[in-house]
Amino acid sequence: MVISPKKSLLSIPWSDLWRYRDLLYMFVKRDVVTLYKQTILGPIWFFIQPVLTVVVYLIVFGKIAKLSTDGLPPILFYLSGVIMWNYFQDCFNTTSKTFIENANLFGKVYFPRLILPLSKVVSGLIRFLIQFALFLVVYSFYAVKEINLNPTTYLFLLPIMVVIMAMLGLGLGIIFTSFTTKYRDLIFLIQFGVQLMMYATPVIYPLSSVPKKLKFWININPITSVLEGFRYAFLGVGEVNIQSLSISFIISFLILLAGTIVFKYVEKDFMDTV
Repeated sequence: MVISPKKSLLSIPWSDLWRYRDLLYMFVKRDVVTLYKQTILGPIWFFIQPVLTVVVYLIVFGKIAKLSTDGLPPILFYLSGVIMWNYFQDCFNTTSKTFIENANLFGKVYFPRLILPLSKVVSGLIRFLIQFALFLVVYSFYAVKEINLNPTTYLFLLPIMVVIMAMLGLGLGIIFTSFTTKYRDLIFLIQFGVQLMMYATPVIYPLSSVPKKLKFWININPITSVLEGFRYAFLGVGEVNIQSLSISFIISFLILLAGTIVFKYVEKDFMDTV
């Protein structure tokens, strides 16, 4: 095997990523298995985290602030936003630490560096599917109680919505991890920046309750159409269309492309600065 420098920033080593697919599997297994390996409850934490979050939202935003849920059962409304937001947040937070947390590994052996952030997205997808199963259980409970739920044909677009969240989280994550090799202050920015971003996304409130003068700025956020699309797909309530989802897909793809270019540029000499 001959390892040579890439002449173009767009020369992504797709063949190497496929060749090292076993390593990708090992990283994913490590992330999923070892995360809760020494805990008492183990994988149950995958369910406890969204449940506790929904309980807090019910008390703070439902009972105290009395925010609208578009006439939907509050538990379903908050849970639908939490599981989608958690996937983006996990992808972003974990990939944004790629260079710093794995500097020792990068300095010892060669493998496609994109394998690590990609493994975070895949392991996050597993956690998302587990939490999505929880959503389906709660959804079925309300359906049996004959609560007025109106699933739509947008259900078939769910894989695309998940892909949008994955691309956006991965793209932003590798952009930030590229800059944190020199500017460690960005680590602190990420910690509270993601939380602030959540309030600019209709996770705890419906888009219909946003004032018209602010709705344009909320709609700029590509996650908005995904969350609204997810709720519209399963609950029949939300403000979304194919055009808004298409724009979100394009924006997420461009961010991922830009992140990959920046990542390829920085990885050449990041060991000298990390």
